[in-house]
Order: sequence, then C-alpha cells, then structure tokens
Amino acid sequence: MSVVEQGRPLTPAAQRVLDVAGTLFYERGIGGVGMELIAAEAGVTKKTVYDRFGSKEALIVAYLRTRDRRWRAFVTERVTAAPGPRAGILATYEALDTWQRRHNARGCSMVNACAELPDPEHPVHRVAAEEKAWLRDVYRRLVTEARYDDPESLADRLLILHEGAIVTYSIGGLPDSARIARDTADALLPR
Repeated sequence: MSVVEQGRPLTPAAQRVLDVAGTLFYERGIGGVGMELIAAEAGVTKKTVYDRFGSKEALIVAYLRTRDRRWRAFVTERVTAAPGPRAGILATYEALDTWQRRHNARGCSMVNACAELPDPEHPVHRVAAEEKAWLRDVYRRLVTEARYDDPESLADRLLILHEGAIVTYSIGGLPDSARIARDTADALLPR
C-alpha cells in the first residue's frame, strides 16, 4: 500500500514527485508522461516513485485529488466571502475566471483525465464525478439558501453554464467565457 493510500503525510521527495507529476500530466497529458520522466524531473529514482505511490494509476489519482482540493478551497473561499447566496453563486464564475487564467489553460484536469482514460471503471472517473457533484451541491445549497424555486433544476443549469465556460475557454477560444457565464447566471437568477 502506498503512502498516499495509507493517508500518511508525504515526504519531501514524494511531494516533489506529486508536484512534478501534476505539472507534467496537466501540460503534456497523462499518456505522454512516463514514470522515468517524473522520477528524473523530481530528482528521485523510479523506485522511489513506486515506493511512495505504488503505481502510475495511484499517482494520477493523487494528482487529481490534489488539484481538486486546491479548486474546492479556491471556490469555497470566494463563496464564503460573498455577501449572500446570490453573490456566492456569481462568485463561483468569478473564481473560475481567475482559476482558468492562472491554472487551467488546458481545460479541466478531470475532464482531460477521463478523456485520456475512457474506461468508466478507471478511478479517475470516480474522482471527476465527485468533483462535479461537489460543485453541483454548492449550487444547490446556495440556490436553496436564496429560496429560489426548483433548486435541483437551477443547480443543474448553473453547473452546465460553469462546465460550458471551461470548454469554451480551453477549446473554443473564448477567453471571457467565465465572465459571460457569470452574466448569464446573473440574468437567470431571480432578483
């Protein structure tokens, strides 16, 4: 069982491996990055990579979970700072705009991983589904707090706007997609 699976803190070498793997997986694609390259870039042996993570699959999952934790914290901070649920909903799109410009030029790491590893039984699909369900729950909670009608349907619409903004930013060449999605959500939400 790897260090990550055991839930133990990462050693400095393991953290370097995870950081390097995360950068390489995101920038070059999971299939384009081998364990040898990760080990060389992290300044460790390939044996160290396997000792710490167990397998490439486990390293991929650790990479996605790390990005997911960062994303959730980023969104949560902005939603919490918003003056009310309606502003919190809009803050998710503002967070997306900032995130995309800083961390997400190649699109959603979850969607990219699922596209590269299409077997629905691969663990990346579970990680991606958990992240998308979390964001939908954020919308549902905020919509409910704002006392809007039909919170389930509205949460779905807000999530679809969010996900569409990611795709149109990374693939559709629309650099203001998150701002446009925010304005669309603003128009969609009752006043």
